[in-house]
Amino acid sequence: MTEDVQPHVSAEFAQATYTPKAQRTEAMHRVLASSDAMCERVLAADALVYAMPMYNWTIPSTFKTFIDAITRTGVTYDLLENGTTVGRMVDKKVLFITTRGADLRGESPFAWMDAMTPVLKSSFAFIGVDAPQFVDAQPLQFSDEASREAALVRAHHDLDAVVAQWAKLFANVKQTEMA
Repeated sequence: MTEDVQPHVSAEFAQATYTPKAQRTEAMHRVLASSDAMCERVLAADALVYAMPMYNWTIPSTFKTFIDAITRTGVTYDLLENGTTVGRMVDKKVLFITTRGADLRGESPFAWMDAMTPVLKSSFAFIGVDAPQFVDAQPLQFSDEASREAALVRAHHDLDAVVAQWAKLFANVKQTEMA
C-alpha cells in the first residue's frame, strides 16, 4: 500500500536517495518505500493529470512533497559524469489543472506573482517533461460573479481542447502499436 500524500523530505530520505541501491540498509529501503512505489506509478503512466488550487501564489505543500518523492537520481532522472542531468520522463504527457483566486493572466497586475507555473514547469522539466500543459481556472475568488463564470467556461473550453488533442494522440499511438 502506498501513501498518496508523501512525507516531507528528511535527512534519512536524502541519505537513502543518494546511497547506491546495493548499499542501502533495510532502514533506507523502508524510508524510500513510498517514494519507490510512487515513482513506479508515475513511470508506468502514459499521461499524468494533476489538479490543485494555488495557495499563496504557488503549489500546495503536499504537492511539493510529491515532487520531492518522484525526483530521484537513477529513477526519474540520471546524473551524468559531466554533472548534467537527463530526465527519464520525456515520453509523458502532463496536464496541470489549477484554480486561482486572482487573475494572473497576461496583462493582469498580479501576473508577476504566479510562482506556481514556473515551479511546475521547472520541476517537471528536470525529470524530462519539457512541455506540460495547463488549464487554469482564474479568477475564482477575488472577482465578480460574471468573471468567475467566464473563468469556468474558459477552463472547460481549454480542458475540452486538451482532451481532444490527447484522444487523437493516444489513438495514433495505439494504431502504431497495433501495426
